[in-house]
Amino acid sequence: MNLYTAPGIDQNEPSVEQIDVKPVNSPKQPRQPLYAPRKKIHPKRAEGRFRRFKWIIMAITLGIYYLLPWVRWDRGPHAPDQAILLDLGGRRFYFFFIEIWPQEFFYVAGLLVMAGFGLFLVTTAVGRAWCGYTCPQTVWVDLFLVVERAIEGDRNARIKLDAAPMSLSKFGKRVAKHATWLLIGVATGGAWIFYFADAPTLAASFLRGDALPVAYATVATLTATTYVLGGLMREQVCTYMCPWPRIQAAMLDENSLVVTYNDWRGEPRSRHAKKAAAEGRPVGDCVDCNACVAVCPMGIDIREGQQMECITCALCIDACDGVMDKIGKPRGLIAYATLSEYASNMALATDGGKTEIRPQAVRDADGAFVPEIRHFDWRIILRPRVVFYAVVWAAVGIAMVVHLGMRQRLELNVLHDRNPQFVMESDGSIRNGYTVRILNMVPRPRTIRLTLEGLSGATMKIPELADAEGRSFDIPADPDSAKTLKVFVTWKDTDQPVNEFLFIADDLQEKEHVTYTAAFNAPGETK
Repeated sequence: MNLYTAPGIDQNEPSVEQIDVKPVNSPKQPRQPLYAPRKKIHPKRAEGRFRRFKWIIMAITLGIYYLLPWVRWDRGPHAPDQAILLDLGGRRFYFFFIEIWPQEFFYVAGLLVMAGFGLFLVTTAVGRAWCGYTCPQTVWVDLFLVVERAIEGDRNARIKLDAAPMSLSKFGKRVAKHATWLLIGVATGGAWIFYFADAPTLAASFLRGDALPVAYATVATLTATTYVLGGLMREQVCTYMCPWPRIQAAMLDENSLVVTYNDWRGEPRSRHAKKAAAEGRPVGDCVDCNACVAVCPMGIDIREGQQMECITCALCIDACDGVMDKIGKPRGLIAYATLSEYASNMALATDGGKTEIRPQAVRDADGAFVPEIRHFDWRIILRPRVVFYAVVWAAVGIAMVVHLGMRQRLELNVLHDRNPQFVMESDGSIRNGYTVRILNMVPRPRTIRLTLEGLSGATMKIPELADAEGRSFDIPADPDSAKTLKVFVTWKDTDQPVNEFLFIADDLQEKEHVTYTAAFNAPGETK
């Protein structure tokens, strides 16, 4: 470890650790072939506002994933009390007070549309923030790194351990690390299956060994994928397996926020700034300490420009800000910036590209930035492209909420018998048969009144309920279920020109009312 306080160096220079690290991925070097051996990355622990923000995001996302299946929601005695439940057997999706039936799958499609436009919106406004903060791969890799650091130590200790020969201590640390990773994988798979059945019941059944085989297969699969992707492959998933780094370029423009090395103030680099300044050489703010490379989980050097591997996690910003604080320079050498802002400042530092970067062009005699330097203005985010994505995202959400509030929880479907389409009675009347399906979409029993409207003088008969005929029947409907009945409609006055009528279903208590237009077939006018 080299320090600026090493012998032979000006003792007045600030003490900044010089980290011996090279980027694994660099645009200045030929890209490795896909079959090249992996260069393991040992990211150093970062500290700062963005690292704290990532801790908060990780706690929230993991807390939601692992704990949400255990949250209860009282829906009454006839429905499950799990707040979020994908009941595949019952073909229901419960989300707190919302219940989605199979024919309402368009709500799920609406959520997917919102997710897509939300991703476009975030990427256009603040770059790959999804990748850097909330992507499951990022969150679980962060969690696995916490375990690795706790057992094996920080960057230098892990590098030393990797290079050391196998010993009892090394073997014990490796076993503890991988065993913990596997336990996290098991918890990940276990939490997933709890979304598809009552969590306490399934957990007890799973531990007893009498759960369905698909539960064990799912946990085994997710354990393996979590362990391999989050623990072993890590950055390779983002670089080689994920399509989003290739797609996100189409979402960015010159006003999108991305993590940027401001070389217009950092170059030329010098590890001995005071000595170089005393000799009259131009000096930028970058002290070439490699702290930004050491903390990068993707193994890149942000100073080499924007790269596909960068997930904009901003840990390099925290590392660089810490160094700037030590040497008394303003923060922001590496920062979130837009391309238009960067290009403007770069043009100022290079006289429109005519010269090399000149530190004196961006600072006044007191060392402060000149007024012409552009700084981030949040209003640049509110541009037409961002507004368009936001409007579409909000419109889909509002439409879904309005439809949810107005939807009927009572449905009526009628299917006319196809063979025979009508029967001639001995008294000359005509009888048509129908299969009537009443759908009670609330988790409580109801009494539904089925009424015949139209066909003056016609009557209906429901053998399942009574032998008598009439124009109205009260039908008990079980909670969250469909009631299927055979209904016969008999009509004598078939000379009337009108042969359509209405089946009406009413819940008099809930004031719900649905109708279905049905056809009555008679000789010579079968439909």
